[in-house]
Amino acid sequence: MTLRPAAAWSVAPEEVTSADAVALWREYYTEVSDRWYLLHEGRRTDPEELEREIAAAGSGHGLRPPGGALLVARYDGAPAGTAGVRLAGDGAAELTRVFLLPAHRGRGGAALLVAAAEEAARELGARRMILDTRSDLVEARALYARLGYRETPPHNDGVYAEHWFAKDL
Repeated sequence: MTLRPAAAWSVAPEEVTSADAVALWREYYTEVSDRWYLLHEGRRTDPEELEREIAAAGSGHGLRPPGGALLVARYDGAPAGTAGVRLAGDGAAELTRVFLLPAHRGRGGAALLVAAAEEAARELGARRMILDTRSDLVEARALYARLGYRETPPHNDGVYAEHWFAKDL
């Protein structure tokens, strides 16, 4: 009998234009967009609108050095998720694009991604991490609370921002 070694997670910075980063961005954006439209309008995102929005928001603004980073998590070497961090001013960095492909959820990857993003934020000189999320993303809100993030008053006026969190680094 041959025992297979336990699967290994790895997280590393990656260029936002890499094929893996672009594919994960598409998966992330499709999921959060479809969830919003299903909740509010009872439909999935219109394919043409999805393509326009992915193209418009997909540049990874701020997720490149020297003021940010996009991290890609891999599970057994295969791309599994992302987290982005970018400097937000006043000693803070913003956590964004935290996402795991559905097949990889429940295996500890989200906490690993957030920890890696926190370390990247510290390396950028941030002393605090901030983020915003929507009410329907209950899994994300539970993750952030479990990892020590506290709800705060709004720090931005994002169209889809409904909950704001912060954590001292």
